[in-house]
Amino acid sequence: MKNNWRNRPTGTWFSRLWRPWETLNPFRGRGRVINEPKSVGIRDLVAGPEEVGSRPVLRWRLIGGFFLALLVIVLARLFILQVVDYKSSVAAVNYNSLRETTIPATRGLILARDGQPLVNNVTTVEIRLSRAEAALYPPIKGALASLTGLSVKQINADLSNPQYDPYQPAPILANAPATEVEFIKLHPKEFPGVSVLNVATRTYPNGGNLGAQILGYVGPITGAEIKANPNGGYQTDSVIGKTGVEAYYEQYLRGHDGTSTLEVDAFGNILGSVKTTNPTVGDSVVLNVDTGLQSALDGYLANDILAVRNSIDPTTKKHPPAPNGAAVVMNVNTGAVLAMSSYPSFDLESFVNGLSDATFRQLLAEGAFNNYAIQGLYTPGSTFKLITATAELQTGVFPAYKYVDDTGTFKVPGCLQGGHGCVFHDDDNQGAGLVDLPLALTVSSDYYFYNLGYLFWANQTRYGQTPIQNVAHAYGLDQYTNVDLPNETEGRVDSPAVRKILHAESPLNFPNVAWYTGDNIEMAFGQGTTAVTPIEMANAYATFANGGTRYEPEVAAAIINAHNKVVVRYQPRVLGHVNLPASIRDPILQGLEGVVENPRGTASGTFARTVNFSLASYPIAGKTGTASNAPGLEPNSWFVGFGPATHPQYVVVCVVAEGGYGADAAAPVVAETFNYLVAHPVGPVVLKAQLSLPSAKTTTTTSAKAPG
Repeated sequence: MKNNWRNRPTGTWFSRLWRPWETLNPFRGRGRVINEPKSVGIRDLVAGPEEVGSRPVLRWRLIGGFFLALLVIVLARLFILQVVDYKSSVAAVNYNSLRETTIPATRGLILARDGQPLVNNVTTVEIRLSRAEAALYPPIKGALASLTGLSVKQINADLSNPQYDPYQPAPILANAPATEVEFIKLHPKEFPGVSVLNVATRTYPNGGNLGAQILGYVGPITGAEIKANPNGGYQTDSVIGKTGVEAYYEQYLRGHDGTSTLEVDAFGNILGSVKTTNPTVGDSVVLNVDTGLQSALDGYLANDILAVRNSIDPTTKKHPPAPNGAAVVMNVNTGAVLAMSSYPSFDLESFVNGLSDATFRQLLAEGAFNNYAIQGLYTPGSTFKLITATAELQTGVFPAYKYVDDTGTFKVPGCLQGGHGCVFHDDDNQGAGLVDLPLALTVSSDYYFYNLGYLFWANQTRYGQTPIQNVAHAYGLDQYTNVDLPNETEGRVDSPAVRKILHAESPLNFPNVAWYTGDNIEMAFGQGTTAVTPIEMANAYATFANGGTRYEPEVAAAIINAHNKVVVRYQPRVLGHVNLPASIRDPILQGLEGVVENPRGTASGTFARTVNFSLASYPIAGKTGTASNAPGLEPNSWFVGFGPATHPQYVVVCVVAEGGYGADAAAPVVAETFNYLVAHPVGPVVLKAQLSLPSAKTTTTTSAKAPG
């Protein structure tokens, strides 16, 4: 047999290579040694080929299955990227190479009713610095500082300001002098990354004090405002209307921003511009406001309040503090707001030139940013007697021409509470004698209206608990007027239900929940917890003046685009009606005319001293109001007038908080205003800007009035 190592039996040299201990064992051949380990070879651990069947198919299946699973995963991922997430994938790729920056649109104008601008734009030159260039060439900041006079610290602060888009040059100097701009243009190599840009800022042709609260101002947008307008297209460096018309009609005024698509490298460096879309100029808002009337009203109100502060109340012998006040002029037949003033006020130009934090806080503390014409709540006092008189004649609780004897002291019939809540006195404790409804309005007889308040409550089974409040609701004194200005305050008219609501909100300030006869008496002449805004009172008297139609007060007349095409025309909008047939309206009108014309009228002396026109040819009807406040405080001073009384066109209201008597503090403002109106009748609305606007693409928006 061939000597082949494969055929050698166990124990040959090959096996001893794997079991060397056998050849070295001295006891080999003498039998097994106790505890000698059993020999184990590789053949004992691995089966031989003849003992195991070949399985190549299983191996290929396992390998093939593994790679097939990988292929499925790759294909699924490709499907998601290319189909499901196609848009986001493309955007992510583009973001790596393209950046879209915003080109701000020029804001639309705010125009007076004659088409002349109340708020305009002026183009100034702004110096800007590229962040990338400033990082590559730091000395440029020093060179720019030397030219402009700014500190390097300030320039660094501007560059790091997160308000501005990081891919746009940061504004360094606004309203740059022409000499500095020219120097930069002549030496471009010395100022790499520095650019000059024409920008539009707000300007006020009639001064920043004219109608500041009604016009409002713009300012840098906040994060909260961006969040509140997620689809508005605002950027961190956008400006937005903050108050007044600027805020209410923001959607029209702001225009549509343009875009510039820039190509950048992996490090964010700008390589060039890919595409530019020009911005669209904002639409302009044409107001119902008359510029001359607005200027006059601002002056009358401010001068009056300053004079009141220097006067002495003849009753209290104190200087009325008169902390604030408001005045409104409206067209009684359309609801158009012709002028609106609020005091204290502020200068709109300060927001353009820069307002210090200290000045801002001071104005805020004074309440200068409040529009008291639509936000101030004042106890109405005797101006509320229009409401009670209307309720009297609508229900028939007491005849218009039946006399009562005003003794100056009204005692509640059957009152069991002793003196408290049982006896009410006229303001001067002197009776007016025999008065009917017209004369009671003329002389402002509290006694007469005390009696009405008592009669309504004593006959509530017939007239219900709230007949006066129901009429006040019809006149709109307990609801928003929907004037197109932001942040209007809603008035309230005292009632059993209102008492419960106020008590639930503030038990300490409004401890009384029950409603008694005395409460109804106080409410009937405008006291208690009743509080209304000047715009509400103006609208109530306008409703009476025109015969019973309550219109929505409208500051804006129309929206026009940059090509003087009308986008929206606001027509008078009716909110409700008050039933005022001649049998109801005539006796009340007679009394209101007597307030000014009758020698016994509460405002006759004021108008006789103030007006410079003939009351016979241009009669004025109106009502004074001297509304009590908390003990120790001066009363609120009111006057509401409309004219000409024969065919009313205008209603004018003035209120001075803690100003004293209505005839002394508020009536002069109304009388002066009618002086202006008689001499300068308000002209028609001109739906065309009286100056050239920047050219722009037109918009096709024709929506209704913007939301408040």
